[in-house]
Amino acid sequence: MPKTPPRAFTVLARQPLTPHMLRLTLGGEAMRTFPADQSSAYIKLVLPGEGDTPARLRTYSVRQQREDAIDVDFVLHADGGPAANWARHARPGDVIDVAGPGPVKRVAEDADWYLLVGDMTALPAIAANLERLPPQAAGEVILEVISEADIQPLAAPPDMRIRWLVQAHPGSDSAGLLEAVRELSWRPGKAGIWVACEFSAMRRLRRHLIDERGVDKRQMYLSSYWKYGASEDGHRLSKREDAEREGA
Repeated sequence: MPKTPPRAFTVLARQPLTPHMLRLTLGGEAMRTFPADQSSAYIKLVLPGEGDTPARLRTYSVRQQREDAIDVDFVLHADGGPAANWARHARPGDVIDVAGPGPVKRVAEDADWYLLVGDMTALPAIAANLERLPPQAAGEVILEVISEADIQPLAAPPDMRIRWLVQAHPGSDSAGLLEAVRELSWRPGKAGIWVACEFSAMRRLRRHLIDERGVDKRQMYLSSYWKYGASEDGHRLSKREDAEREGA
């Protein structure tokens, strides 16, 4: 991420989207210097420390961007982390520092077909990617949500088939997304692949795509957004060790 000073954003609005997802709209003077066209890019929320606890950084995606504001979607669940807890209590007028944005990671636009896979943490970025695909785009989308009530309407080309999986306990079973991808009939031509999910699920999907489907790892975006049972710092360490093992 570029070493630019964090910008102070103001909460402009809050909108519950589903039982486990909340959208906050952030804006204010910070938008004057925020780069354009950053939908699906990642940002880091600077959560203020309390007492002896230092400030903490938490990573989220820009769901949508307008001239005067960005939308950020938060997954809410009973054992939510500091960012989700902050979002749960945030109200219009509250201020939070936001660092970034980092590089935009979008699905290749020159593919013959597309495969986008993720859990609820990746849903905002996947939704933003779908909105950018050309009308003739075809392919598969597999999304894991906490409950059927968390299924959202998505703007996608008509030939993008969307399958929703329900996992009431995110991260407890890393096989759901993998099995859904294994069941797919692989299409001919160049695939545009974009995958983001829990760490263990990501590793299993990577092995399947590389070893069983023969996909060149340099030709897909594949990332973990969190790790079951680990803090963001612990997840970051696991990602770094994994990248070193994989030679990334």
